[in-house]
Amino acid sequence: MKKRLILIAAAMMVAMGSAAWAQEHGDIVGQADGYEYPADPAVLEKLDQWQDLKFGVLMHWGIYAVPGIVESWSICNEEWVTRPKGSVYEEYKKWYWGLSEKFNPTEFNPGQWAEVFQRAGMKYMIFTTKHHDGFCMYDSQYTDFGIAHGPFASNPRKDVAKYVFEAFREKGFWTGAYFSKPDWHHHGFWNPYYATPNRRPNYNIETHPDWWQSYVEFSKNQLTELTGGRYGKLDILWLDGGWVTGDQVGINEVLPEARKVSPGLICVDRTIKGPNENYQTPERAVPPTQVNHPWESCITLSDNWGWDPHPRWKSARKVVNILAEICAKGGCFVLGVGPTPEGIIEDAAVAILDEIGEWLSRCGEAIYCTRTTPDYHPADNLWVSASKDGKTLYAVYALPDGETLPESLCWNGATPKKVTVLNNGKNTCRRKGRHGLSEASKGP
Repeated sequence: MKKRLILIAAAMMVAMGSAAWAQEHGDIVGQADGYEYPADPAVLEKLDQWQDLKFGVLMHWGIYAVPGIVESWSICNEEWVTRPKGSVYEEYKKWYWGLSEKFNPTEFNPGQWAEVFQRAGMKYMIFTTKHHDGFCMYDSQYTDFGIAHGPFASNPRKDVAKYVFEAFREKGFWTGAYFSKPDWHHHGFWNPYYATPNRRPNYNIETHPDWWQSYVEFSKNQLTELTGGRYGKLDILWLDGGWVTGDQVGINEVLPEARKVSPGLICVDRTIKGPNENYQTPERAVPPTQVNHPWESCITLSDNWGWDPHPRWKSARKVVNILAEICAKGGCFVLGVGPTPEGIIEDAAVAILDEIGEWLSRCGEAIYCTRTTPDYHPADNLWVSASKDGKTLYAVYALPDGETLPESLCWNGATPKKVTVLNNGKNTCRRKGRHGLSEASKGP
C-alpha cells in the first residue's frame, strides 16, 4: 500500500556527534542485549501506551529552589562540584541543610502547574518526591527532613506530592514519582563519623553492615509510602542515582506490592540494566541514531533542572525540534521545568510552553502515537516518523532559530500517494522519486 506523507514546519535542530554523546552518556543505540524487556504483560502493555504519550514534564522542586542553585550537588564533595569562593565545606553543608527552615512556598498552586503543562501539550508528569539531598516533598513518616516539617507544616497542603498528583490526574495526565535511591541526609548513607568523600556511602558497607541495613529499611519504607496507595495509582516510578541499584534498596520487594496497587507500573531504575529499567533515560541529550526499545530523553527548559533566578531558556522552536528528533528516533521527551520557591511556574516559562502547545495543537498528529520508520532523516533538518499502522509518514522540518522557512523542501525517497501540509491542509507538488513541499506554513 502506498503511504501518504504529511509535512510540518517545526523548529531548530539539535545535533550531537555520536562519539561525544556515547562518551558522556553511554551509547544506548543497538544495545538490545543491554535492555531487558519486562516479563509482566501489564507492564509491556503500559510501556506501549506510554510510547504514545511522547511529551511529558519532569519537575525538580526542593530546598535548592530557595537560593535558586543546582539541586543537591553542591553538598557533594567531588572535583567538578562548585561552591561560592571561600566556602568551608562543613559550614556550607550546614547552610544547605538549613534551607529546610526557609522553604515556605506560600503560593503553592499545583492546579496552575497542571493547566500550564496541559496547554503545552504534555501528557505525563514526573514529580521529584526526594532528590539526593534527602529532603522529602511529601509527608514521610520516616524522617522530619521534609516540606511537611518546616515552615510549611501548618499549611493544609503540606503533603505536597498528594496535591500535585491529584491536580495532574484531574487534567488526565499520567503520574510519575521521581525518587532518589541515594539519600545524603540519612546517617545510614553518609554517616557523620566519617568525612564525605563523594556521592557514594562514606563508609565501607561490609565493615558497618548495620548502618547499611538501616538505610535499606529506610529506603524500602519510603518507597512503600509512595507506591502503597496513599498517593493513588502511579504510572511511573522513576529511580535516580545510578551509583546505587534498585536491588540494593529493596526494589524487588517493593515492586510486586506496588503493582498490586498500580497494575503495570513502569519502573525506571535509571542506568541499571536489567528487569527494573523498563525504559532507558539518556540525560540532556538525544541518541545519535534511532533506538527501537523504550527510551526517554530528559532535557531541561533552562540550564538547570530546578528554578534558576538567571535562566537561559531554550526557545519554543528548539524544544519542538528536539521533540521531533526524539520521536523520529523512537523515544519520548520529558522536559525539565522547576517551580519557583513560592510554588508557581514563572511567566517566562509559561510563555515558552504556551508557544510549544500552540504548535502541538495544530501538528500534534505528527508527534503523539507515532512510531519509527527506517528512513527517518532523509534530508538536513528533516525528521520523519510514522503512524502506528505504518500507513502515514510525518515529516517535521527543523527550522533553525533566526531563519525563515524555505519556499520549497526536497528530499529523496519512495513516492508517497499524497503529500499534505498538516499546518494548513494544502496539497503539495512533487516529482517522481524526489519530493517537494511548497507554500509551507509557519511553525513556532
